[in-house]
Amino acid sequence: QVQLVESGGGLVQAGGSLRLSCAASGGIFSKHNMAWFRQAPGKEREFVAVITWTGGSTYYADSVKGRFTISRDNAKNTVYLQMNSLKPEDTAVYYCAAGPIYSRTQGQYDYWGQGTQVTVSS
Repeated sequence: QVQLVESGGGLVQAGGSLRLSCAASGGIFSKHNMAWFRQAPGKEREFVAVITWTGGSTYYADSVKGRFTISRDNAKNTVYLQMNSLKPEDTAVYYCAAGPIYSRTQGQYDYWGQGTQVTVSS
């Protein structure tokens, strides 16, 4: 059983940066692919980025490509999402997820964090 706890969210002005962290415990973190999803008010949760368990491959949603970077430190059991050039439309609750499949699909992930709020003001 893997437990995930996100942190690093907050309020930032458009054009600013934030780095989200997701700390894992209770399982073999290094063997899980990790992803970030987000859910804006009134919208469905959507895929943001994914990284393989080795860290060797990443994939991004078109909406964040070139602005966001996903990375992981298996020694610290932590995955990160560096968010630059933030836009008001990036406002959402951001969730990290862990699973055995390298996927953009929510259903492929077995474990989820509680989420962290990111608010970007214009």
